Amino acid sequence: MQNEEFSGQAGLDLIQSMINKARNQFGENGHLYLVWGWTILFCSVSQFVLKHFFDYQKHYLVWMITWLTLAYQIFYILKYKRKERVKTYTRDILRQVWFVFAILMILCAFIIGRTVGVDSEKTLTPVFLSLYGMPSFLSGKILQFKPLEIGGMTCWLTAIVALFIPQDFLVLMFGLAVIVAWIIPGYLLQRKYKRELV
Repeated sequence: MQNEEFSGQAGLDLIQSMINKARNQFGENGHLYLVWGWTILFCSVSQFVLKHFFDYQKHYLVWMITWLTLAYQIFYILKYKRKERVKTYTRDILRQVWFVFAILMILCAFIIGRTVGVDSEKTLTPVFLSLYGMPSFLSGKILQFKPLEIGGMTCWLTAIVALFIPQDFLVLMFGLAVIVAWIIPGYLLQRKYKRELV
């Protein structure tokens, strides 16, 4: 009887450790958070500098870099998928969260562009910042990683603040948001991932 109880407990412990291992070894080394975080930080600061210091009319073109980042992300994910030995529920859920985020960004840009107008930074910025918070917060919940949750909530707070700051400085809010939501958590995930490999 005692042997059966021990076997049952050992089985539960094994299942729990497998769940934890799958969650932690989602391959979440923070790489894509860092790639996107630094890309958006670069674009937001560059657009601000081009507009305010060089008076360049097409300052927004700097955001075309995000298409290169997207191409890199697709390549990175496909390469990682080929190496993947075990499919995990956590990994699939996270992919779906980020897929929904991408679709919502495209839809919102299209809808706001068609209704309010593409030049309306006052509308686009708070909406996009609100969206930035969604995948960060949900990823934090799924991975049980507080820095991502805090990053998501920071994006939502930044979206509210964006309603009250001068339009000229709005683009910098993206940089501020990704530092807290993606760059800092990205480095923390990278450190955690390296520790778990040892």
